[in-house]
Amino acid sequence: MTTATQQFVKLRIDERVAVITIDHPPVNALNSATMAELGGLFDQVEADDNVKAIVLTGNGMAFVAGADINEIIEITDAENAKALVLKGQALFTKIERGRKPVICAINGVALGGGLELAMACHIRICSDRAKLGLPEISLGIIPGFGGTVRLPRLVGPSKATQMMLTDDKITAQEAYRVGLVNKVVPESDVMKEALGMAKKISSFGAKAIGAIMESLDYGRSHTIDEALAKEADLFGAVSQTADMREGTTAFKEKRRPTFTDK
Repeated sequence: MTTATQQFVKLRIDERVAVITIDHPPVNALNSATMAELGGLFDQVEADDNVKAIVLTGNGMAFVAGADINEIIEITDAENAKALVLKGQALFTKIERGRKPVICAINGVALGGGLELAMACHIRICSDRAKLGLPEISLGIIPGFGGTVRLPRLVGPSKATQMMLTDDKITAQEAYRVGLVNKVVPESDVMKEALGMAKKISSFGAKAIGAIMESLDYGRSHTIDEALAKEADLFGAVSQTADMREGTTAFKEKRRPTFTDK
């Protein structure tokens, strides 16, 4: 097991799964230092061949309750404000475009920048007691870390518009109903569920996992024809791997495959 502790973010690597925990009491607000540490750890685990899947969560009763209001209050002009959100957008886009799946374990409230961070992850497991929303309008601002872009793509434009213009927070159950989260479980089971899913993913071959992630990412920003061509290229590449031969042989022999990531 590998561990690393920074001021606001902790890392644990165990059984090919990296667990990244935001620990910025009392509500894990995303200040500049927290986001810098988060970005550094994501770079680290993305480059680590021993890691196949990532779980992101928060410590305490909140996942992330939003961006740090103290930093927003100190903004002096439009250019400073733009620079702040561009840094957040770059970090969340890096997470979204990574080649290793990120499972967000939403252990508590996910509001503002917290929900934007969760939406940048690939799979979301949510506590049944969590509340989710983008309440920036109540502060006289708008979502700036990708909320106006990702939320409509997940829940549809009408529901996203309602949430952003009314400051409505939704329950975990409603979040599941509208497609914002993949699964709702009791609060005490959030990490167990997320880790179980991450370990299941990590039992498969790294090259196939990476190819799926690459194909999904490419498909988000290209036409259907371009995305299909990319999928065919990636299929051709993984068809030449040792894991492909092991997987197909194991299927024929009616046994569990043993993948070697080659």
